[in-house]
Amino acid sequence: MNIEQIYKDSNALLTGHFKLSSGNHSRNYLQSAKVLEDPKTAKLLADALALQIKASGIEIDAVCSPALGGLIAGFALATALDVRFIFAERVDGEMSIRRGFEVKAGEKYLVCEDIITTGGSALEAAKQIELAGGIIVGYAALANRGFCVRDGVEGTPKANCKLPANVPLFALEDFTFEMYAPEDCPMCKEGSVAYKPGSRGN
Repeated sequence: MNIEQIYKDSNALLTGHFKLSSGNHSRNYLQSAKVLEDPKTAKLLADALALQIKASGIEIDAVCSPALGGLIAGFALATALDVRFIFAERVDGEMSIRRGFEVKAGEKYLVCEDIITTGGSALEAAKQIELAGGIIVGYAALANRGFCVRDGVEGTPKANCKLPANVPLFALEDFTFEMYAPEDCPMCKEGSVAYKPGSRGN
């Protein structure tokens, strides 16, 4: 399965001048919402990701996703794994589990995003699960931006990867894009203005 081609075919691998959540700039941006708007594609990707996770042999009771970006990917993955799905959301800037969702002591959770960059939001959701007595057995995403190392791929996590090294990360593909600090951005020097897409930007 060519994940990069699926993103391109869905107009989800964008080219331009983008401001990332980190504040850095890039010529490329992954917009997974465009991939996931087609239920057949969402199921195809979730099924492929579920096969990876099942092959690892880890036991999972439920999937939790940080809102908003991880909701569709997480629900599709939970469906493929045939487990319960819940989500965490920000309340006054802090990640929280609400809406009557119950985390039982000892339950094994997989935290799923659409894209893992540094893993910050996934880690915040994981901490809420752990505070409620749940156990984090893995992280998952359709795409990995290359800061963290996914299961089955050799490498060293970058300094800004926030996910714990002793918990596996499952993803379908690595996407590594060149990034620039705003003061060093060649597009800015050419007079271009950075656009911030994504759930936190618009």
